[in-house]
Amino acid sequence: MIPIVDTHQHLWDLEQFSLPWLADVEALNDNYRMDDYQRATAESGVAKTVYMEVDVAPEQRFAEVDFVSDLCARDDNPMAGAVISGSPGDAGFADYLARFSDNAYVKGVRQVLHVPSAARGTCVEPRFVEGMHLLGSMGKCFDLCMRPSELGDAVALVEQCPDTLFIVDHCGNADPQVVSGDVEPDLENPFSHDRQQWMDDMQALGAHANVVCKLSGIVARAPQGWTAETLAPTVEHCIASFGADGAVFGGDWPVCTLGAPLGEWVAALRQIVKGHSEEEQRRILHDNAVRLYGLA
Repeated sequence: MIPIVDTHQHLWDLEQFSLPWLADVEALNDNYRMDDYQRATAESGVAKTVYMEVDVAPEQRFAEVDFVSDLCARDDNPMAGAVISGSPGDAGFADYLARFSDNAYVKGVRQVLHVPSAARGTCVEPRFVEGMHLLGSMGKCFDLCMRPSELGDAVALVEQCPDTLFIVDHCGNADPQVVSGDVEPDLENPFSHDRQQWMDDMQALGAHANVVCKLSGIVARAPQGWTAETLAPTVEHCIASFGADGAVFGGDWPVCTLGAPLGEWVAALRQIVKGHSEEEQRRILHDNAVRLYGLA
């Protein structure tokens, strides 16, 4: 079995951190700790993980970094790096990043852009673009997690920041049923998208050498009774657009459990990519992440 690097591992302990957004997601309003994750991946071949920020209350961001840095330094769990929360458009972003300049475990930053407080075009505002340049100068990446209908903004951002590594989360937040053609998009829903628009924008992003696609997230949007074939058109378009060197795996646990247990998502992805050469499978599941995140 080819080992996996899970580049999108969430953890939260509600006795330690406050996650305000969980008030609207009752199914996830519980504790999800490292031992829970290790049980969830016991049969999946996960060798290393990269923590993904969980939008804690802003005043707890430093504590979140301390928490995950401690986990990365230990040898009793697979965590090897972290993408932390940050607001690139804020005036204090440079000072915020400077706090972590000597922290080898901090690999990048994410600000979720699909929330109501992030208006369309946020990521191409001048101060936000300056934040991206700063990340690039520090050798840190930025995760693009945005509404799928706004991926054109991501293209415009990437074109201005060729020296910054961008990771497109969750296959561009695609709806796998729209991509497969099984349902028509509900364009009144800000989280829906036109099939061709998504395909074209992902291809445009993949044309840039500094952009990588994270194969993650889509299982949470999959319909009841989904199969690997349900997800395959989305995954395969991402691989075709970004190449076998430009795709990494993300578990998105525990959010993935809205659609399936993590083990089922891993098994489905392994099935989807088995038509690729073993070398390409190894890159997608393991080697690309080790290289891109600088994991020892």
